[in-house]
Amino acid sequence: MADKKKDSAKKDKKKSFFQGVKQEWKKIVWPTREDLTKQTALVIVISVVMGSIITLFDSAALQLVNWLMSI
Repeated sequence: MADKKKDSAKKDKKKSFFQGVKQEWKKIVWPTREDLTKQTALVIVISVVMGSIITLFDSAALQLVNWLMSI
């Protein structure tokens, strides 16, 4: 008898959990296709720019180290 109550309680907890997930899922505001495209393009541009800056600093540091080693 006690086992049935425990099983029932576990099922109720699972059910209420998934109901809560479903309610929260409905609250999500998804971006429009236009917003998503703009944000994706911005991320790509920033990534390329930052990659270029890091490459320049790395190359400069390498040249400096090579110059110091040749002295």
